[in-house]
Amino acid sequence: MTNYTELNKQLHSLICGVPHKIANLANASALLYDALDNLNWAGFYLIEEDRLILGPFQGKPACIEIPVGRGVCGTAVEQNQTLVVPDVHKFPGHIACDGASNSEIVVPIRKNGRVIGVLDIDSPVFDRFREDDKAGLEEFVRVLESEI
Repeated sequence: MTNYTELNKQLHSLICGVPHKIANLANASALLYDALDNLNWAGFYLIEEDRLILGPFQGKPACIEIPVGRGVCGTAVEQNQTLVVPDVHKFPGHIACDGASNSEIVVPIRKNGRVIGVLDIDSPVFDRFREDDKAGLEEFVRVLESEI
């Protein structure tokens, strides 16, 4: 089980006072990819107009653009809420950037009350993400939001 309290303290130490959004997101994705077990992708998509555009990440090459409202990431933006998907193959409209991904969690990132991007984490393990992951990763994003 991941110690999210410690992980979020590490994130704060890495990005506190650093005025470079892309660098902070890059370090955040590296921290997650190293700290969490059973992942094959951890990273960010940032909103430009009506699309999510690939941002810093760790893992295999990924989809470059995702329309808002499509796939798990676009749906999380549209619904403005965290989505935990135990089996991505059963998610309506799932976009398969990596066929090895079987479960996913997506957490919206907000600035001034509006969604500006998402944290997206994929796993080759079905049902990988639990309530403690959801709570811990939502707090992780809150730390990010305070610095980007």
